[in-house]
Amino acid sequence: MTAGADPSPPCSAVVLATDDPALAALRADPQVGFVDTAPAQRTALRQLRPPPPEDVAAEQIRWAYYPWRRTAVSVLGPRGFRRARLDRNRNLITAAEQDRLRGLTVGVVGLSVGHTIAYTLAAQGLCGGLRLADFDEMDLTNLNRVPASVLDIGINKAVVCARRIAELDPYLPVSVQTSGITEHNVDEFVDGLDILIEECDSLDTKVLVREVARRRGVPVLMTTSDRGLLDVERFDTEPHRPLLHGLIGDVEAAQLRGLSSADKVPHSLRLVDASQVSSRMAASLVEVGETLSTWPQVTSEVALNAAAVAEAVRRIGLGETLPSGRARIDITDVIDRLAAPPVNRTPVPAADEQPEPPATDVHELIADAAARAPSGGNAQPWRIDVRDELVSIELTTDYATTMDVAFRGSAVAVGAAAFNARVAAAAHHLTGAIEFTSGRGDSPLMATLRLADGTDPDLAALYEPMLRRETNRRPSRRAPVPADTVRRLAAAAEAGGATLRVLSGPDELAAAAAVLAAADRIRFLTPRMHAEMFTELRWPGEPSPDTGIDVRSLELAPGDLVMLDILRRPEVMAHLKAWDGGAALGQDLHSRVSNSSGLAVISVDGNELVDYARAGAAAEAVWILAQQYGLAVQPVSPPFLYATEGHELRRASAAFADDLGELQYNFRRLIGAGPTESEALILRFTHAPRASVPSRRRALTRRHRADRIMES
Repeated sequence: MTAGADPSPPCSAVVLATDDPALAALRADPQVGFVDTAPAQRTALRQLRPPPPEDVAAEQIRWAYYPWRRTAVSVLGPRGFRRARLDRNRNLITAAEQDRLRGLTVGVVGLSVGHTIAYTLAAQGLCGGLRLADFDEMDLTNLNRVPASVLDIGINKAVVCARRIAELDPYLPVSVQTSGITEHNVDEFVDGLDILIEECDSLDTKVLVREVARRRGVPVLMTTSDRGLLDVERFDTEPHRPLLHGLIGDVEAAQLRGLSSADKVPHSLRLVDASQVSSRMAASLVEVGETLSTWPQVTSEVALNAAAVAEAVRRIGLGETLPSGRARIDITDVIDRLAAPPVNRTPVPAADEQPEPPATDVHELIADAAARAPSGGNAQPWRIDVRDELVSIELTTDYATTMDVAFRGSAVAVGAAAFNARVAAAAHHLTGAIEFTSGRGDSPLMATLRLADGTDPDLAALYEPMLRRETNRRPSRRAPVPADTVRRLAAAAEAGGATLRVLSGPDELAAAAAVLAAADRIRFLTPRMHAEMFTELRWPGEPSPDTGIDVRSLELAPGDLVMLDILRRPEVMAHLKAWDGGAALGQDLHSRVSNSSGLAVISVDGNELVDYARAGAAAEAVWILAQQYGLAVQPVSPPFLYATEGHELRRASAAFADDLGELQYNFRRLIGAGPTESEALILRFTHAPRASVPSRRRALTRRHRADRIMES
């Protein structure tokens, strides 16, 4: 009890250590029952994730004795009990927020509606102490809305509530004022409170507690059991705010005490705003004193009130925004606005589409081949121009993203497009070398292929395999990549001026999986990269199906596809970042990489755009050959892939720049990269069936004249 609180029946648990003599005395009393569930509680505590510290898990068991039940119950120690009891709050309320809220002391005046509110605050762990005040006793008419029982009839309402809370949490301090609030005890009751919740019927008491709360800077919350009215008065931030928002004028509690019930009615009606009262409540008020003893209240409205107050207490306790004012949560109105949910966006197989007539002109065929090249997010960052003997592919910066640092990823794509053009030309008895140049006009990079009559059987043989090249994310079986295949792929990379390294050992793949999964988590938690990631995705029927990544090609299980609607929400990522959470965000990639047949890294010496373009051409050759040798191929692009300087990592993700730098260092060390090498592409090799959905490409307008520009 608080100092000066009036005597009341026992309403707090007596918590005893196992070696307390008082516990031995209770055991000797045959009328005292014992309930021992401590082993199950300790098991539940140790199974929490993450597990509690050992000093918490090893706390001594206590016994909570409830005099009104003549029963003692075993409970965990205070820290373990709180950790286990409130575990399901996380992360709707984080552990740090729970600790902060534990510092609140909340007072509740009026324990009919206030009973459910006080219990909700205790159950949710929104305070570290409660003070309850009510002079009235429980009667049968209260049981339509107060969660008590017939065993509680005749017991003070504050005591009934305190006992119920003690049986919920024997460690939570609760004091009671069974004489209610009067001018003699109100100052003592309010002193030291952080929040006051007023739920009494007396108009003069409503004013009295607010006079003291305003003077002491204590915010006051109130609810009305009709149309879910929540009333907030922030006397802590507005010390001169008029009481009750000025709705009843400048009236003091002492003046109200001298008024008759009839004289108080106009004030009461102004307080509840009679024009906003529900029609059933308004009609019922007319019947009070005639066919009704008093105004009606139902338990569903009381439960709604408790939810609203709990949110308000949470916001005040955590310093979040909560202004003074009123709001209604009208369940009737909400249900009246029921509507059909949005159409489920789970991808369905696409209807058969009419393919575009195949190209016949050789220049169109070369352009089509170039446009089939892979690119980050399937952005297709190029302009393709085929004129007589000249093929030019310009890098366009219109599609650059955060991960495409200094357009290096786009340069890789341009290099791959140039290789495809060269393959298509060879298939049509044209040859020519690729020349990469940088810094011309408005494009930072251009690939040029000058065509002449000639043959190159090796390149021509890649034409059909090139047309079948795809990104394959299907679930796979792990099987080793034959050593001879690795040698041939490395030779193809070397022929293009690049280096190929393949990680295939379980330990190597596990190490790579850990690095890439951690980097993928950072991609999710960095707002700009997260937004760009989901901008790339295309759902059936959505605009721009000819760019981006069709969600069906992700080859996800139905449950994981539904999860995309959660993962795409930026506010969800913001919470995970604030909690230092989100380890699960990289689990899919971790599983895919660790279960791969191999992880190929294509590197090039140098870090100019022309170097990355050369690597892109080599990577496309490797990709095409890998599929010829029966491998399924998926590119993997960590956020650090194209960053070569610390400031580029900071620009990509200021919050995680150091982490990205460390991950990049660990990955380069894992693959044995030299000091002047730059990684251009990472390819995951697996054994799997063909991809279920091909990547889309922008349609190329069919040319009747070879000298017209063709843009993909």
